[in-house]
Amino acid sequence: MTGLPLLSILIALPLLAAGLLLFVDNRDGARDGLVRGVGLGASLLVFVLTLGLWAGFDPSATAAEFQFVERHAWIPAFGIDYYLGIDGISLLLIVLTGFLTPIALLTAWESVHMKVKEFVAFMLALEAAMIGVFASLDVFLFYVFWDFMLIPMYFLIGVWGYERRIYAAIKFMLYTMAGSVLMLIAIIGLSWLHYTVTGEYTFDLLKLYALEVPAHLQYWFFLAFALAFAIKVPLFPFHTWLPDAHVEAPTPGSVILAGVLLKMGTYGLIRFAFPLFPEAALYFAPLLATLAVIAIVYGALVAMVQPDMKKLVAYSSVSHMGFIVLGIAAMNVQGVQGAVYQMLAHGVATGGLFALVGMLSDRRHTRLISEFGGLKAVMPRLTAAFVIIMLASVGLPGLNGFVGEFLIMVGAFRWAPGYVVVAGLGVILSAVYMLWMFQRVFLGEITHEENRSQPDLTVREWAVIGPLCAMAIVMGVVPNVFLKPMEPAVTRLVERMERHQPMRVEGTAPPRLEVAAAPAREARE
Repeated sequence: MTGLPLLSILIALPLLAAGLLLFVDNRDGARDGLVRGVGLGASLLVFVLTLGLWAGFDPSATAAEFQFVERHAWIPAFGIDYYLGIDGISLLLIVLTGFLTPIALLTAWESVHMKVKEFVAFMLALEAAMIGVFASLDVFLFYVFWDFMLIPMYFLIGVWGYERRIYAAIKFMLYTMAGSVLMLIAIIGLSWLHYTVTGEYTFDLLKLYALEVPAHLQYWFFLAFALAFAIKVPLFPFHTWLPDAHVEAPTPGSVILAGVLLKMGTYGLIRFAFPLFPEAALYFAPLLATLAVIAIVYGALVAMVQPDMKKLVAYSSVSHMGFIVLGIAAMNVQGVQGAVYQMLAHGVATGGLFALVGMLSDRRHTRLISEFGGLKAVMPRLTAAFVIIMLASVGLPGLNGFVGEFLIMVGAFRWAPGYVVVAGLGVILSAVYMLWMFQRVFLGEITHEENRSQPDLTVREWAVIGPLCAMAIVMGVVPNVFLKPMEPAVTRLVERMERHQPMRVEGTAPPRLEVAAAPAREARE
């Protein structure tokens, strides 16, 4: 399969399926089953192809930095190419996208009844955009996919969401667009800088890696990129759009938003912000780590007092994403490997939590914790699935959440132990609010008669939650299956950063740098 343009196929296939669905006459809903089947079939085929991508990927340290490379001139006058390629980091995130999309479509099988054709088409278009983000090696192409992703997600929230869906959709769009515009300005500035140095415009990421950006420009460019990615993560204090988006989005929208879309922010930090602007990244790493530990503790404390299960899971997502940013800020092999691993683990666990909350909401048409209680007696299988996913989320050893958090804390401790002390409080608090929610929803006596007649997991719901539970266990028991492909890419990233950051020494407090002009940097070299 290595001879095929697999990355282009992965992007084109869901777009083609979405386009074909638009020609299906489904005004009366008579072909809902056909539409759902086409969408599910296309997404499953994409997942199978991502596994083929993984099978053909060379994880050895001697392999090329990027594999499955495709390059075609697109707008040659401005140095813009259709340029795709993956390393171990982007490979795993593409596989995660392919894994979660059919699961998200299955969650909508019985909960989405309005405009089914359009819903499935938007889900498939969103999948194509997410894969494009992770596969792009041309910065302009990356930006196109980054912004294209906003369109289907906006409509998924605004059309198929709950009562305040329009407010949540507009807030999501405004926050993300604000950061995107600043990033676009920095992208144009980078290309112009390359032109002034070499006489040619380019948006080639690898060429921009080799560009010596003057220190006084690095700080501004880094802030523009980092702000766009911090909003997407979302990092405190740019997080306020996320709870609204999660609460108002339909269940499949929440699964994809938590499972994949948030990872685009942390992926952007790893792929673009840190390696493009190493001196600025070093300077601002303590600030990022500080905001990360604030998000960890703040998200956990706010989650603890939420009466709505979905809002509780949304704030827990803010907390857990803070761990990922902390690992990236540490910028050593353990920290970055833990961050990438936690991206995958968070996608599985938090996506699973939103799916389970959606199942309960579909049965009772409420998400209030006070409306449940004693569900273990009537839904033992759903309860068992909830236990596995919940414990994976809180980082129980033997499940996927533990591996990522452990590596992040090891890496952060080698860099600056103080951050780990505060972050450890978030680990404790996450167990508190999750176990307390579980106790009130599933244990004790049945306090509402409506709960006595609720059905347990159906076959379709098993197809949704079963793979998520299995993946949480597999990732916890055999983590090296996922750590091995990413290790060369992570090592190369850290080595690239270390070459540009001679003053950074692991095990010491983060140094403070003064903003230096370009000549001062040249003198040091």
